[in-house]
Amino acid sequence: MTCFSFLCNRRLKSATKHAAELDELSGFNNVYIYSYKELRTATNGFSDINKIGEGGFGSVYKGKLRNGKMAAIKVLSSESRQGVKEFLTEIQVISDIEHENLVKLYGCCVEANHRILVYNYLENNSLAQTLLGGGHSSIQFSWPTRVKICIGVARGLAYLHVDVRPHVVHRDIKASNILLDKDLTPKISDFGMAKLIPPNMTHVSTRVAGTIGYLAPEYAIGGQLTRKADIYSFGVLLMEIVSGRCNTNTRLPADEQYILERTWQLYERKELVALVDPSLNGDFNPEQACRFLKIGLLCTQESPKLRPSMSTVVQMLTGKKEVDENLISQPGLLSDFMDLKVRSTPETKSDINRVSPNYTSYGSDNLKSSALSSITSSQATTTFASVT
Repeated sequence: MTCFSFLCNRRLKSATKHAAELDELSGFNNVYIYSYKELRTATNGFSDINKIGEGGFGSVYKGKLRNGKMAAIKVLSSESRQGVKEFLTEIQVISDIEHENLVKLYGCCVEANHRILVYNYLENNSLAQTLLGGGHSSIQFSWPTRVKICIGVARGLAYLHVDVRPHVVHRDIKASNILLDKDLTPKISDFGMAKLIPPNMTHVSTRVAGTIGYLAPEYAIGGQLTRKADIYSFGVLLMEIVSGRCNTNTRLPADEQYILERTWQLYERKELVALVDPSLNGDFNPEQACRFLKIGLLCTQESPKLRPSMSTVVQMLTGKKEVDENLISQPGLLSDFMDLKVRSTPETKSDINRVSPNYTSYGSDNLKSSALSSITSSQATTTFASVT
């Protein structure tokens, strides 16, 4: 084959692929197609000065669109862990939905080999950066602010689980995927890993993907994905917000390194209040803080059937429903995963305990654990289980 023929075939394949993607996008409502030139202009040529985030997916830039709106422009790298399938999934999931506690997708660009998503710009980055980022943020997270964030995330997740049809399982609820606007209103971001649960289905069996520390046991080990996996992740996040610390911190004493284990220990000793972030200097509602931690324990119980729905969680967080301590049982603990002797790759180990100071999760650097995926290698394709 001549060099000219090779180049022609390569361009033809690229054009065919591009046309197929555009054809898929045409089925999505409310998706504006931006030109690459327009987005390049908006970001001053994707200048490093405008870069607000970076991860395995690529980079995020702040930009000003032609209509004057500020936007977060997520540019997928050619080596991105978020492939074309995840790119289209993210658009499909979020293009038709709008909620105060979800990021807003303005549109996308699929020009030549460019894959770009355009979101509303959120001034205060992510919870991982600001609350859990090691004191680099100037934001003061008062107790009322934390309450507002917890309830907001819960409402956004309840909306995905109940009001959106088909129901949406996010699959990667974590601090770095909760963004904050100028008023510190939380917005759930990064829907590239999301799964749609069809009507009359109990669960999806799929390859494991997510972030260690937030993964529900039944999903991490068996690949069985339901809305209860998101609820488990939310429970861990709730503990992080109340305590002001990451779910895993190997710099602490051995019995305090994992927040879920620590919460359970303190609950059994009736000392939950000791987990509350000391930076609050005692300026918080102890009863409410302990109630939130108990809700976190309800959400992280080992049996998914025992976990409350997100709608019930919202009611408990807002005080409209009592927290029944008789329903709290031991959570699925991280140490139980360690007992399985699941070995992570060196890259995975470094990612588990890292919170990058330059990290913004309009698309997160998702940890797809090769170790956990190997457990469920028989579930490489997605299947659905019908309601019986």
